[in-house]
Amino acid sequence: MTVLTRWDPFREFTTLQDRMNRLFQQSFGEGREESLTTGAFAPAVDVYEDEHNVTLKIEVPGIEEKDLDIRVENNTLTVHGERKFEKEEKEENYRRIERQYGSFTRSFTLPSTVDSDGIQANYEKGVLKIKLAKKAEAKPKQIKVNVGTERTLEGKGVSKAA
Repeated sequence: MTVLTRWDPFREFTTLQDRMNRLFQQSFGEGREESLTTGAFAPAVDVYEDEHNVTLKIEVPGIEEKDLDIRVENNTLTVHGERKFEKEEKEENYRRIERQYGSFTRSFTLPSTVDSDGIQANYEKGVLKIKLAKKAEAKPKQIKVNVGTERTLEGKGVSKAA
């Protein structure tokens, strides 16, 4: 049985790109111990939504409340903070820093359903929790459907078209 495969000229480029990425990862020590000492600091964020709020939970352990800055400008929520390097511990012929330090900035585009005046932030046990209240018109509304015969509807003031 012969299988025909459609030729895709860009498939070879993606394969080449994957090979180049692996080459650079191996060459510059990704996955080795030296790579554990450096890196960009970006805290993990969980975003979830219910009928009244959009909530963000940001992991920022070791950051003091005064080192956090939360702003809303042009429908964008920006969280900026800094984890400062505490003290250096040295032992003979051994030094390793795995925790990341420095400043970070995370930005989130707010949906049009969020009321920018109803934002609350709470910081507890290394987790920054930001609640974004939804606008009243964005909240779901339940509409009751009347069940009955047409005669029942006519009796309630609904006119019958001829």
